[in-house]
Amino acid sequence: MPNDQALANFCAFFNKLDNTCTEKLYEVYTEEVVFNDPLHHIEGRAALERYFDTMYENVERCQFTYHTQQQLANQAFVTWTMEFIHPRLAHGKPIRVAGCSALTFEEDGRVSKHRDYFDAGAMLYEHLPIMGRVIRWLKQRIS
Repeated sequence: MPNDQALANFCAFFNKLDNTCTEKLYEVYTEEVVFNDPLHHIEGRAALERYFDTMYENVERCQFTYHTQQQLANQAFVTWTMEFIHPRLAHGKPIRVAGCSALTFEEDGRVSKHRDYFDAGAMLYEHLPIMGRVIRWLKQRIS
């Protein structure tokens, strides 16, 4: 059973992650990791590295603020706010997205399952020129 340090190491890793250090995923993830978020399903650390390389390719900055953290045995849950800057989104202004991660740790403290929950519209679609207007209009109509 991993100790509390495994979750702290995971959180610290993501605040150092950028397009120059994705090759260090072996420190945090098992070889057979399964990763899910609202946009992707990825199996295997090599595929996850390619995903992060692509995702961080044009990101100028990405920082997480962690809130609630809970761990029971090998399962953990952490809520967060991600702030990132991408030159093609929101005219290069910071975008903030709230989310949470559900994690399963192995005995060695590395993550074998990682599921992120967040509003993909708030992260991406609302910041695209045409689609953003449509999504914002829909959200206003629904609320």
